[in-house]
Amino acid sequence: MQKQVLSLYRGFLRAARLKPVEDRRRIESIVSAEFCRNSKQVDRKNFLYIEYLLRRGKKQLDQLKRPDTMGLSSFNVTSSQKQNAKT
Repeated sequence: MQKQVLSLYRGFLRAARLKPVEDRRRIESIVSAEFCRNSKQVDRKNFLYIEYLLRRGKKQLDQLKRPDTMGLSSFNVTSSQKQNAKT
């Protein structure tokens, strides 16, 4: 699973290289921040949530690879365990 995560990260960076310079920097910043945040907040044993993030990331990467897509947005998704802990 670790290889899949690294492959996805590299895929985002490669896709960002195909975009204009201004968009590329913003995409790289969002991707880096998202992966860093998830590496610190997601339990490494929570395989279901990691698989969900991989699926979501692959969909976002496919969209980013499309020539008519100029950027990437970021949004927070919390797992049910984190929501239950807060309430």
